Amino acid sequence: MSETRKKRYFGTDGIRGKVGESPITPEFILKLGWAIGRVMKRDGKDGILIGKDTRISGYMFESALQAGLSAAGVNIRLLGPMPTPGIAYLTRTLHAQAGIVISASHNPFYDNGIKFFSSEGTKLPDEIEFAIEDELDKPMETVDSKYLGKAKRIVDAAGRYIEFCKSTIPAKIDLSGTTIVVDCAHGATYHIAPNVFKELGATVIPIGNQPNGLNINLDCGSTKPKALQEAVVAHQADIGIALDGDGDRLIMVDHKGEEVDGDEILFIIAESRRNTASLHGSVVGTVMSNLGLEHALKERGIGFERALVGDRYVMELLKQQGWMIGGESSGHILCLDRTSTGDGIVSALQVISAMFETGKTLHELKSGMKKYPQHLINVPADKSFNLKGNKVVSQAVSDVETELMDSGRVLLRPSGTEPVVRVMVEGVEAVQVTRLAKQLAEVIVDAQKNY
Repeated sequence: MSETRKKRYFGTDGIRGKVGESPITPEFILKLGWAIGRVMKRDGKDGILIGKDTRISGYMFESALQAGLSAAGVNIRLLGPMPTPGIAYLTRTLHAQAGIVISASHNPFYDNGIKFFSSEGTKLPDEIEFAIEDELDKPMETVDSKYLGKAKRIVDAAGRYIEFCKSTIPAKIDLSGTTIVVDCAHGATYHIAPNVFKELGATVIPIGNQPNGLNINLDCGSTKPKALQEAVVAHQADIGIALDGDGDRLIMVDHKGEEVDGDEILFIIAESRRNTASLHGSVVGTVMSNLGLEHALKERGIGFERALVGDRYVMELLKQQGWMIGGESSGHILCLDRTSTGDGIVSALQVISAMFETGKTLHELKSGMKKYPQHLINVPADKSFNLKGNKVVSQAVSDVETELMDSGRVLLRPSGTEPVVRVMVEGVEAVQVTRLAKQLAEVIVDAQKNY
């Protein structure tokens, strides 16, 4: 079914958009709550969790979802502000039928979205998303008053999740004497992440922990780590941790103030697992993962495979192969031997565990991987332009690959959201990489003129 039918509302990570514009309106979210309630009631199970990040529209959509679910006869448990991975964890451990996250992740406050977790704490399968869309086509009907869903608040949700995070590293690890700057992006981890590291003994300097509904991800967090880098240097901290608005992404900073991105974090965790004989199978990155990651892993006898961009595709490949570790350059790291989804706090703890196992600093650990220079150019392109079938472009790519030989690679990728082709060239020499990327971009521009 999912191979031939196209979804109308669901994207690769739920439903997302600008608040007040279809489909991110109170009316639609009300009916969406009713629709998922109807679908979940078919299984004869009951109880759905709702959590959210800190953006101001979360209040409105939480109420709308609650009303829709109640109208469908489903009981609701409210978590309040809670990181996306925390909602996934609580959905599993509280044996809920599903978990609903109100968040637009790393987007600005004026965006919002809805995403779902199954009872196992994983993303909903396609058939459930199609079933929800089918219900959205039907007129909304309210169950008899005696069957309306009830709502209650889970008051110890944060404490439960904090304890889980701490359990993902060995109990012997004591962070006393370690100074950590934690940037919560004014998002869903503001009341959780600092406490995780404090309870493990660290001296914690929190920043980005004063959400007001409008400042989520604003010049802070994993997408803009400059403030964290400055704070680490100013406080002479051992490490810095930057999360995004919903807490599923991680970027780190070493004691020198240098950024440690998702590829480097993935390398550190994979090498640590290998050193402790707990790495099962290969590591999964994406087509955008740095070539230096692939080479560093292979030098250590660790297999590496690439999936399409998007944590959904990384997860699919991991599940297909029965592997455990994967992630993206953006900092969305999957440690399936610890939890069921990408989790910024848990990923940071795995890196800290590697530091304690080896006695090395974060700077020393990341130095085991040499990042190759990458140059990315977005070339305006009409959607009708047949990129793959163009012989001139294909020949130009072949010429660049010949020049790079085994020390580089080329990626041409039409954007799924913008009318552009992303041209990425990667290699050992930065000057050569930039020249070749510009060369390819010019070929694509000229090829369209003659198309």
